[in-house]
Amino acid sequence: MSEEEFVEWCGPKPRAEWVEGEVLFMAPVSFRHADLSAWLLSIIRMYARRKDLGVAVGGEFYVRLANRRRLPDVLFVSKSHLSLLKENHLEGPPDLIMEIVSPESESRDWREKYLEYQRAGVLEYWIIDPTSRRVEAYTLSGGKYVAFVEQEGTLPSAAIPGFYLRPQWLWQDPLPSELDVLRELGV
Repeated sequence: MSEEEFVEWCGPKPRAEWVEGEVLFMAPVSFRHADLSAWLLSIIRMYARRKDLGVAVGGEFYVRLANRRRLPDVLFVSKSHLSLLKENHLEGPPDLIMEIVSPESESRDWREKYLEYQRAGVLEYWIIDPTSRRVEAYTLSGGKYVAFVEQEGTLPSAAIPGFYLRPQWLWQDPLPSELDVLRELGV
C-alpha cells in the first residue's frame, strides 16, 4: 500500500502504522496503558503550555519519518519546531517521544523504534514498561542515543527544560495527582 493510499484508507479508523509500504495493525491498549498515556500527556501538555515551551500530543497523532507513519503514545514538539506540525501529522522528528510498552509491542518499542527514532533525529526517546516497572530515557548525542542517568530519584528531560519524572510515579496505583506533580515541577 502506498503512503497516500494508507492516509486515505486509515483516517480515524483502527490503530495502525505504515512502515515501508506495510500496514501494521496495533492491538487495543490495556486500561493501565491508556491511563498512563493520558496521565503523561496531561502533565507534559500543561507543563509545556505553562512554561510556553511547545506542544504535546497523544497517541492518535501521526509522526511522519522516512517511509514511516508512527503513532507514539506521547510526543512533544518545541516552539522552534512547530512549523513541522501539519493538519493530521508531524512532518519530521519531534523533540521527544514516549512509548509505553505493551506485551505485543515489546520488541518494536525496545529495538525497532529505538533505531528508527535515533536514525530520524528524535532528540529524546523514553521507553516505559509498566509490566517490568522499567523506564529508560535516551538523548541524542553525536547521532546515537545515550541513556539518561537518574539524578536523586528523577529522570530529567533534555528536550523539555526543567521537566523531569520520578520513575516511582509511573508505577503507583492510582497514578499520582497531576496537580501534585505539576506543583512539584513548579507549575
